[in-house]
Amino acid sequence: MNDNAIKTMPVSPDETESFIRIGDRIKSLRINQKRTLQEIADSSDLSKSMISKIENNKTVPSVAALVKIAKTLGTNISNLLEQDGWARTVFTTQDEAQRNLTLTEKGYSVFPYAANFHEKKMQPFLFSAKKGEVVPHRLSHEGEEYVFIISGEMKMTVGEIEYVLKKGDSLYFSSLQKHGIMPVSDVVVYLDVFV
Repeated sequence: MNDNAIKTMPVSPDETESFIRIGDRIKSLRINQKRTLQEIADSSDLSKSMISKIENNKTVPSVAALVKIAKTLGTNISNLLEQDGWARTVFTTQDEAQRNLTLTEKGYSVFPYAANFHEKKMQPFLFSAKKGEVVPHRLSHEGEEYVFIISGEMKMTVGEIEYVLKKGDSLYFSSLQKHGIMPVSDVVVYLDVFV
C-alpha cells in the first residue's frame, strides 16, 4: 500500500473536534456495511494499520486520504467531516477558523469549514502553510478544487504546469491531476474548496 503518498499526523488532545471524531464515523460506516479493515485498506490504497489508526482517532488523516476513504465507503468527504448537529446555515469567524487550524504531517495546517452542515455539496477548507515547513508532495484524488489566496504567495503545480498565486488569485482544476503546493512568502493562507 502507498501510505508514503498519503501522510497523517498523530492526534493531540487539543486537536480540532471536527477531525478527532472522524475515525468514529469511518468505523461506523465500515461496520454498517459489514466490511473489514482489510477491504477498506485494499480499496483505498492505504494499509490496514493506517485505517485502524484513523478509526481509533490516533492519527489525523490527510485530505487526500479522506477523499479515498470516503469514496471507498460510498460517501463524500463532507459527510465524513459533519458534526452531530445538522445546521442549514453555518457562521464561522476568522478567529475561530485560525484558532482551530490542525497541523498535518505534510507541514501545512487545515481547518474544515461548516462541519455541522449536513450533506454539503462541497467542502471548503482554510489552509495555512509556512515557508520551509511544507514537505514537497504531489497527490491526486477524485473531484474538483478551487483555490483562492487570502494572503501571501505560493507556487502550485497542477499536472506539469507551475502557477505562482498571490493574494486575490485563484485556480480551479480537476483533482485527478497530480498537484501540490509550496509557499513562496513566509506564510500563505488560502481557501481550498473540494467538490
